[in-house]
Amino acid sequence: MRHNHIYRAVLPGSFNPIHYGHIDIAHRALRLFDEVIVAVYVHPGKPDLFSGEERVALVRESLKDEPRIRVASYNKLTVDYAREVGAQAIVRGLRVFSDFELEFRMALANRRLAPDIEIVTFIAAEEHLHISSSTIREIASLGGDVSSMTPPHVVEALQRRFAELRARGTNSSYMVSLED
Repeated sequence: MRHNHIYRAVLPGSFNPIHYGHIDIAHRALRLFDEVIVAVYVHPGKPDLFSGEERVALVRESLKDEPRIRVASYNKLTVDYAREVGAQAIVRGLRVFSDFELEFRMALANRRLAPDIEIVTFIAAEEHLHISSSTIREIASLGGDVSSMTPPHVVEALQRRFAELRARGTNSSYMVSLED
């Protein structure tokens, strides 16, 4: 039974860029929580395809129709950020079996750092299993169609960014990172 308490979760990630798998997990988390904060991790000094501000804007646009989802950026330990915003849980998504080991180790570390914050893992919906931000970046960098993987405004932002990079003479192939 709930007692005038807001059940809040943080869904952290780099969202570089956000895709339909992320959006699905955020909406599904609302089945368990009153509010979900989609927290865009901005690594100080790490070059990303999109800046922290750009990623926050793309995420906000992707989730603008759901008033119970807030979007913010952070640059500290996720558990510290979760405590700062009064979240009881950190939500993560699992796509493929290879994600499990990393997520398991992160969950154990977070549990040690913050035993009061639960780690809640959602298994990706089958139609989103193949989607990752790194795959989207690579396909888009080569001029491929990513419209089935990410919202139209993100597709446009990717096309603009890779056109800018090509115009500057930067290699149009964006290196795939193991981090998503």
